[in-house]
Amino acid sequence: MDVVDQLHEHSKKINVVDRLTRHLKNGTPAKAAASYLQAVKKWVPNEPVIHIDDSDVIKPDGYKFESLGIVRDGSQSTSTKNVYKKGYHVTEACVFTTSNHPVSIFSRIHSSSEKNNKSVNAITFDAMEQGAALFGKATFAMDRGYDDNKMFLKMEELGQDYIICLNSRNLLYHNKWTKATELRNRRKGKVKTNVFYKGKNNEAYLSHVKVQITASRKDIYLVLVYVITEHPIACH
Repeated sequence: MDVVDQLHEHSKKINVVDRLTRHLKNGTPAKAAASYLQAVKKWVPNEPVIHIDDSDVIKPDGYKFESLGIVRDGSQSTSTKNVYKKGYHVTEACVFTTSNHPVSIFSRIHSSSEKNNKSVNAITFDAMEQGAALFGKATFAMDRGYDDNKMFLKMEELGQDYIICLNSRNLLYHNKWTKATELRNRRKGKVKTNVFYKGKNNEAYLSHVKVQITASRKDIYLVLVYVITEHPIACH
């Protein structure tokens, strides 16, 4: 209704809502989407940083929403217990502008209950492909939920740089498979730097080591961040 009020039209509000809803069902016109993305390209540096993340929209009291599925409620789930509710998945990709402001370049709401449902990974790949096609070269940043061999291989296929937080996975180091956490514990940070983490500037120490993952025998760098986080980061 707020959108309708801003239009200042003489028609009844209910009629304006119906008209806008019909247009929304058709999605964003291809020309408008292309124009928007070309405008975004002017705001970002060469080889920008793209952050990809999945979220959810929870509709626990919804009964008539189209293709309403079951999703993990991120706001109520914990590391030891998952809470599932009715809702939709949301896959979002944002690029950072020259002023470090995040701007969306890909946003899709989807559900496993849709007739022609694509897997969550397939939609994530769509986001990666759109970012690569738009900028040619970028650095993709993703959290621990993307510590998956499929994600590493997709980044390699697209020829992109990436930063992915790791879980306790095995890595090939000096021809021996070793847990990332063990490699972390063997070392101490050598480079001192300021890191903005959880809304605060933190003094942290960094080190890195060249390793390989199970999905590919290409070298990547395992970046070890001490003091502010316990999870290693894989970079390429």
